[in-house]
Amino acid sequence: MEKITLEEVRHVAELARLRLSAEEELAMTQHLNMILEYMDKLHEVDTSQVPPTTHAIEQENVFRPDAVHPSLDRDRALSNAPQSDGANFVVPRVI
Repeated sequence: MEKITLEEVRHVAELARLRLSAEEELAMTQHLNMILEYMDKLHEVDTSQVPPTTHAIEQENVFRPDAVHPSLDRDRALSNAPQSDGANFVVPRVI
């Protein structure tokens, strides 16, 4: 049983501004129907006892906790600047 028709494939291709040859339209129709048939098979599986997940494998949070540290003082930060005005880095204008 077809889940998607040739006309639907043509319509979606038009919306996506794709030019498909007649052979490509038929192939796309067959491929999409195979995918949708497979999805029907997945609906037959009882997943009522499977907890919902966001990933296939369990993952841990890799973020470190926030910690407040003292900042670099302005004079030290500007000490290696090729050019500064005493308070800021001076760079060429880019406009």
